[in-house]
Amino acid sequence: MSARPITDTFRHIGGGVFIDLASDKMAELVNAVDASGKAGTLTLVIAVKKATRGGAMHIAGKVTLKKPADEPMEAMLFATPEGNLIADDPRQQKLDLKRVEGASDAPPSALKTA
Repeated sequence: MSARPITDTFRHIGGGVFIDLASDKMAELVNAVDASGKAGTLTLVIAVKKATRGGAMHIAGKVTLKKPADEPMEAMLFATPEGNLIADDPRQQKLDLKRVEGASDAPPSALKTA
């Protein structure tokens, strides 16, 4: 007698909920890996122990999903002599830019070439 496919056993765990959950988590993992380009893992743990009587076995299943980590949020800030962080480089001179009155907000016209 050959061994039955393991998926037959999976279908019995939790009345079929285990295999459905594993399938859903697999799809979630594939989408996360596709979006991030980074690897993730899906771990299925099957525990088997002998029941107290009659040759029966107690089977338990657990699904664990480890999605790819999100990229950390970043900012580029500059250190001051006091140890603070600020958005503008303290060593760079600030320009006193002003809006010219009467200037049109219309886009510039195209230049004609020869």
